[in-house]
Parts: sequence; C-alpha cells; structure tokens
Amino acid sequence: MKKIAVFASGGGTDFQSVIDANEKEQFCKIRYLVASKPNIGAIERAKKAGIETLVYDKTVYNDITAFYTFLTEKFKNEGIELLVLAGWLLIIPNTFVESFENRIINIHPALLPSFGGKGYYGLNVHKAVLAYGAKLSGATVHFVSAEVDGGAIIMQRAVEVKDGDTPESLQERILKEEHIILPLCVKLFCEDKIVKSGR
Repeated sequence: MKKIAVFASGGGTDFQSVIDANEKEQFCKIRYLVASKPNIGAIERAKKAGIETLVYDKTVYNDITAFYTFLTEKFKNEGIELLVLAGWLLIIPNTFVESFENRIINIHPALLPSFGGKGYYGLNVHKAVLAYGAKLSGATVHFVSAEVDGGAIIMQRAVEVKDGDTPESLQERILKEEHIILPLCVKLFCEDKIVKSGR
C-alpha cells in the first residue's frame, strides 16, 4: 500500500474527502498532513483521523526553502510515494518538484488550462470565471510541474455556470466535484492505474 502525504492551507475539505474515501476502500496509507501554517482547520481533521502533521512554522524554519528541504529528506527516507496538494497556497520550488517528479498531484478549481497560473486560487478563480462570462467551469486534477498549474491533466469534471451565480455559490458546486475526483485520482495512482505519457 502506497504511503502518501497531503498538503493543505485552509479548512481541509479536500483533505477530508481523501480521508473519507480511504476509510471506505483502504487504497493508501495517509502518513502526513503538511500544513502551511499553524491553527488551520485541516490540522483538526488530521488529529481526528490520527494522522501526523508537519507544520510550516516560521519560528522554526528560517524560510520556506528550509522547510521544503526538510520535507524532501523526510519523505525520501520514509518512502512517501505520492504528494497530494489539496488547497496548498505556498509556491513550490522547482527543486522540490524535480525530487518527486510525476509523484505530486494538485486539485485546481477550474478547467485548466483556463483560469490557472499565478494568482488563480480560491475565490479569485471563481470571480474571474464569472467576470469573463464563461458558461462552464469545474475542477481539474493534474500533475505538478515547474509551471504553476501547467502539469499534465489527469482528470476533469465540468460544472455549469448558472445565471445569478456568485463566486461562493459556484465554489460550493465545484467543491462537490473536487471531493469526488481528488480521492478517485489518489486511488488510481496508488493502484498504478495512472500512466503519464507526454501530456
């Protein structure tokens, strides 16, 4: 059974979706939650599930690079095979991506390559979709590459943009799809059913 680490920066609902799916089907061992700061909701979820948490605490690490160096050594020593970004808002250095090439996946709240890249996260994405007048949005699970939101797409789910949608209402409907496809992609990866060839 593959060992994974999940990265989160907020409430951790995507993280919870992986926990819940794994409790039903036992497709991986969730070894760590990596939290971008102390006192976020995802940490409480990890505690309830008995998952160890690694926190980026600025009082402990001089900078984010030192934290990523610590994670690289720890994960390689412990044989962590998949890293899952489930609402991770900190920039990831290329050296870290290269260390775990084709073993980092991310969930993005839009249909990439549209509405992706620097600055497109959280409600910003849904505001941009509505401002543009797009009729469809959705969720994308993709491999992480050096380019922000630029890695090969694994799975997408489309969601209709409705008249009268607000960024919050659109976000709520897309989150439901995220909670389906993220655990499914983790399961498929852990069962060696995802093969990357080019893009």
